[in-house]
Amino acid sequence: MLVAAAVCPCPPLLVPEVAAGAAPELDAARDACADALGVLAAARPDRLVVVGPVAGPAGVSGHGAYPQGARGSFRGFGVGLDVRLGHAEDDGDGPRLPASLAVAAWLLERAGWADAPIEGRAVGEGLAPAACAAVGRETGALAGRVALLVMGDGSACRTLKAPGYLDERAAPFDAAVARALATADTAALTALDAPSASALKVSGRAPWQVLAGAAEDADLTGSLLYEDAPYGVGYMVAVWS
Repeated sequence: MLVAAAVCPCPPLLVPEVAAGAAPELDAARDACADALGVLAAARPDRLVVVGPVAGPAGVSGHGAYPQGARGSFRGFGVGLDVRLGHAEDDGDGPRLPASLAVAAWLLERAGWADAPIEGRAVGEGLAPAACAAVGRETGALAGRVALLVMGDGSACRTLKAPGYLDERAAPFDAAVARALATADTAALTALDAPSASALKVSGRAPWQVLAGAAEDADLTGSLLYEDAPYGVGYMVAVWS
């Protein structure tokens, strides 16, 4: 049963070592993420499921699972920093976390998360809305009290200097997502158009629709803690409880 959810952005720039001199620009987003994780801890879940997007051919239409203790790294971003998705009893090799789940692992380490076992699920950015909802329903039906940490960014087309350049559709798309997250509107998230999200370089569409599926019958209320577009990319932090 889903008892709480937090939505956070997943740019590696959230990690100060990656952002370097630009780190202070995302301090407000980091603080909001910390507050959101506090809400998850207060819900006293029996397990935390972290959901994040994955790009590339292997993740276009599927999803994968990552066990507690799975390793991630920011070495691909020029920083010798490794993270783990919660604690593990052994140091065995396993699947490497995609960037979105590595950012989640960093946030959880920063918060000192020790409230419940953790597992990760990566969903392809191209996963169809119905398939996302099905993954969400499966997750929400897990035994015990389940909390979700949902990672994903909004459009990357908010300004001329944005990764996807300026697109006039980007701000309205992000505003609709922000309203849905603020009000725990599962129908609005489910209705997000996948082709439009892809055109606007939205990484969060599939994870948000997983959240919508998980929360269909959970009767949660929402609160938007942060919404901004530094670097021309839409970042949102929200909690459902």
